[in-house]
Amino acid sequence: MLIYMIRHGQTDWNAQIRLQGQKDIPLNDTGRRQASGNGRALLALLGKDAGNFDFVASPLHRTRETMELAREAMGLPRSGYRTDDRLKEVSFGDWEGYTLAELEREMPERVAERELSKWDFIPPGPDAESYEILSWRVGAWLSSVSAPTICVSHGGVIRTLFKLCGAMDAEEAALGAIPQDRILKIENGSIGWL
Repeated sequence: MLIYMIRHGQTDWNAQIRLQGQKDIPLNDTGRRQASGNGRALLALLGKDAGNFDFVASPLHRTRETMELAREAMGLPRSGYRTDDRLKEVSFGDWEGYTLAELEREMPERVAERELSKWDFIPPGPDAESYEILSWRVGAWLSSVSAPTICVSHGGVIRTLFKLCGAMDAEEAALGAIPQDRILKIENGSIGWL
């Protein structure tokens, strides 16, 4: 199995450190540059073989735009990819759109609870997920990969991949930095940033 994973480029909510979750926020100019830069890096790495990969993205706008800009930078048609709902970001439920500082002022006890076990914490809201719950659908996607793949998804999805591949324990994966301007390589169970 070979997967090149890219986190979507920056959005204004990323820059403001807002919890995006499954809100459909577009890239900003920095994010568009990051997406094109990752496409150029993949082209330099894979050359003409890039066209032989399966291309898949989360269906959210920021991941689709990242994929299209990356493919364009690789000299490929923007539309030559598919989407998979299992690659959506973790749902932060009622917390989406807030910064942690705002939430700490409104509900400090819940933010403190999250800090004790970020991996297992489920925010309020009927559709909210923990990273553990997210890992179930990401694991199902990972098990379905049957060809060399280039994927654009989200920070939470990448966190779960570090745990699923055994590179980090749950809490370490929940706390790690997930850059938007680098490529993650997963090959035969090993995982690392290029």
